[in-house]
Amino acid sequence: MSNISELDLQNLRHLIGGFDTTHCKLKEYASEAQDTKIKQFFEKGAQSAKDNKQQLMKFLG
Repeated sequence: MSNISELDLQNLRHLIGGFDTTHCKLKEYASEAQDTKIKQFFEKGAQSAKDNKQQLMKFLG
């Protein structure tokens, strides 16, 4: 793995935090949704945010 600069680490931290927040919010929206299609829309978005976070975490380990 190549060296990651401090700025890159800060940017990763910011992006990972954002995807984590988005995941949590979309999961909550999905749990409150009454309409099946809207629930699925939020669940899909939550999963996407979680997947993106996991991809970014690979740069740290």
